[in-house]
Amino acid sequence: MKKIILTLLICSVFTGFASAQVIPNFEFGVKGGMNLAAFPQSGVFNNSNQAGYVGGVWARFGALGFNFQPELYLTGKDVNTSYSDNNQVYTNKVKFTSLDLPLLFGGKIGAFGFGARFYTGPVVSFAINKDQTLSDAAHNAGTLEFKNQNYAWQFGGGVDIRSLSIDLRYEAGLNKVAYGSADDSHTRINLFSLTLAYKLFSL
Repeated sequence: MKKIILTLLICSVFTGFASAQVIPNFEFGVKGGMNLAAFPQSGVFNNSNQAGYVGGVWARFGALGFNFQPELYLTGKDVNTSYSDNNQVYTNKVKFTSLDLPLLFGGKIGAFGFGARFYTGPVVSFAINKDQTLSDAAHNAGTLEFKNQNYAWQFGGGVDIRSLSIDLRYEAGLNKVAYGSADDSHTRINLFSLTLAYKLFSL
């Protein structure tokens, strides 16, 4: 009798796991969290990375254990850049706000509302605000020449607990961001992010 019950239990678990991975589904939700900008240092410029924010919406289309997850969110990417000129140190406090569009592809394992995900994909960022404290012509060597459109690539993973999800990601900037009047100095916009997501509905 115990063997029969155990067999039925194992079969039900594997059936639920398989159906959760094979049957096509759609999910939609909101997300928010924090990021840590990681601007690599270059030449005479020293970068002090700062914490920022992430907030927006996501959708997920899944079938056969794989999924496609487009997102749209507002993000703040902050950094302090300093350099020395004539024995005086100048600091540029940068607050870069953008609307980001990641297009992520990955897989998921799990069943009964619990699971783990992994994914990767490109990100397009559209600049909304580019505030910098060093904006005058005399000190423009320390300014960052942000483009209106930037590109990156994300890698990450997450866990699902019913309607809640926790994700940890790394975003590697693909295009260079130049420093003011410097001829060959540049950096890239890299990010680490930790977010909490909530699923509003699924089909």
